[in-house]
Amino acid sequence: MADQKKMVAEITSMEDDFAQWYTDVVKKAELVDYGSVRGCMIIRPYGYAIWENIQHILDGMFKATGHQNVYMPMLIPESLLQKEKDHVEGFAPEVAWVTMGGEEKLEERLCVRPTSETLFCEHYSHIIHSYRDLPKLYNQWCSVMRWEKTTRPFLRSAEFLWQEGHTMHETAEEAKAETVRMLNVYAEMCEKYLAIPVVKGVKTDKEKFAGAEQTYTIEAMMHDGKSLQSGTSHYFGDGFARAFDIQFTDRNNTLQYPHQTSWGLSTRIIGAIIMTHGDNNGLVLPPAVAPIQVMVVPIAQHKEGVAETATALCERLKKSFRADIDLSENSPGWKFAQYEMKGVPLRLEIGPKDIEAGQCVLVRRDNREKTFVKLEDLESEITRLLAEIHDSLYQKALANREANTYVAHDMAEMHKVADGTNGFYKTMWCGELDCELKMKDEIGVTSRCMPLEQEDLGSACVCCGRPAKHMIIWGKAY
Repeated sequence: MADQKKMVAEITSMEDDFAQWYTDVVKKAELVDYGSVRGCMIIRPYGYAIWENIQHILDGMFKATGHQNVYMPMLIPESLLQKEKDHVEGFAPEVAWVTMGGEEKLEERLCVRPTSETLFCEHYSHIIHSYRDLPKLYNQWCSVMRWEKTTRPFLRSAEFLWQEGHTMHETAEEAKAETVRMLNVYAEMCEKYLAIPVVKGVKTDKEKFAGAEQTYTIEAMMHDGKSLQSGTSHYFGDGFARAFDIQFTDRNNTLQYPHQTSWGLSTRIIGAIIMTHGDNNGLVLPPAVAPIQVMVVPIAQHKEGVAETATALCERLKKSFRADIDLSENSPGWKFAQYEMKGVPLRLEIGPKDIEAGQCVLVRRDNREKTFVKLEDLESEITRLLAEIHDSLYQKALANREANTYVAHDMAEMHKVADGTNGFYKTMWCGELDCELKMKDEIGVTSRCMPLEQEDLGSACVCCGRPAKHMIIWGKAY
């Protein structure tokens, strides 16, 4: 592997202070700036371009599964929010309220949407009448607001961007299948496009979404061993339908309540990309969502023909890749460090000698390996290298997860494996809340999920020794 010396001095080493490293990368790579309202972030063009690429891929996946995009209002009347008791209680501490309209006090408070189940249900009550109206497969791209106490760019902010799917189905079986289907879409997105390995599982009752009967999740491990909930999919049963009096005439001409799902993935996934793949030189972006996949850097561009050749080469590459060129007067060394820090997967160097030889140099961001490529072979070689970079990032992240996954059979083992370390801790669990709370109080970990792929680690609960019902993963989380 090529030399991995540190090139960007302004970035704190992740080994010294991971939280500060994250903040430095976010700021130095020009992903965000802080807004004037606490917890609200300004997503700068480079950061927004990453989100646009994620959005483009996901939107295509949603439409391929039959979903349609809609848009709901951002304000929810308090009376509407109150219709589903468990739901409103779950979000009450995080809700922002509008109480004035101009200079007049509103007769009813309006909630700035923390999520849109109630809005969709009110709309569905108007348009669902018969089984012929089902299923309703809707998705919304929007922002939401949750008044978080502790904020960090992308990971936890008062306002964030996301998509929220809301669907209605004739039967519980169809709705449950939709819940799992969309969980699999999220997992495919993370693994196939973001090079992030995930664990698919079910949340405990304590950790499930407010108002849901069951919440599915994908959990990813960050470089520091902490977990990040990266996407969730919820099965609601007919609870919301009953609260909002949504009924349809079924195939036997009988009134029924439809069954509902919702699912969401937000800009926190950008935080996952940073903390899964980044290094001490900054971002390392998976090629599928990198705003720039190939950055052309002319060498000795003041010499005759170099800038022109490099520009023509860049224009050629733009037909197949997201390519750009730096013709600024900054030194090549400065440019190398700049685009390393911004995580550009490939750097293309071309100078007088390269032009004479009919070749260029490609340098990988993930390991700095150099490849000399004949210009006529450039497109095929870039395609190959981008695929290799994705696979390398995925395998590195998977190796990190495997190296930081532990098994414990009792509390003594849990104390031992969790002492001073972060990671995924696999145990058996009885399913009782008192044991879940004890794990948080004594060990400092929370339940991440009960994996869909269960393992037999014994018959006794790690905490109490009673008969176990599930294999579960615990961990510290963002």
